Amino acid sequence: ELQLADHPRRTLTEKAIANYGLIVVVESLNAAAELSNEFAPEHLELEVADPWAMLDQIRHAGAIFLGDSTPEAVGDYLAGPNHTLPTSGAARYASALGVETFMKHSSLIQYSPTALAKVATAIDLLARAEGLPSHADSVRLRTQGNPKGEA
Repeated sequence: ELQLADHPRRTLTEKAIANYGLIVVVESLNAAAELSNEFAPEHLELEVADPWAMLDQIRHAGAIFLGDSTPEAVGDYLAGPNHTLPTSGAARYASALGVETFMKHSSLIQYSPTALAKVATAIDLLARAEGLPSHADSVRLRTQGNPKGEA
């Protein structure tokens, strides 16, 4: 309330706190880490005595600010990490936008004749269940030859 009294964005800030603000008290730092991982915040400030010791418990956060001398504003304006971070809990499955996001990658897959023969039945079942008989045939022709004289 003291900070809001003369805050230039008081109305907006009060509305944000009323609609989205939350204070949770936990019994331990382990419980705090578990809760944080469930919440998967865009920004996480570890304002604890030894933030590096707690870091290995954090699996889901867009940006992690270590110690009480590293507020979010450091990352926003000066420290240099990309500020396009996963929001709305997306840190559970996504990373911050980075250079690698724009790099093209190709998957490389290679099976030996023996390896293909071992999985042929499974591929046949899946391909036919999906309604793609030509996929099934592509494996059959490679593993059983071409007894029907198909082109």
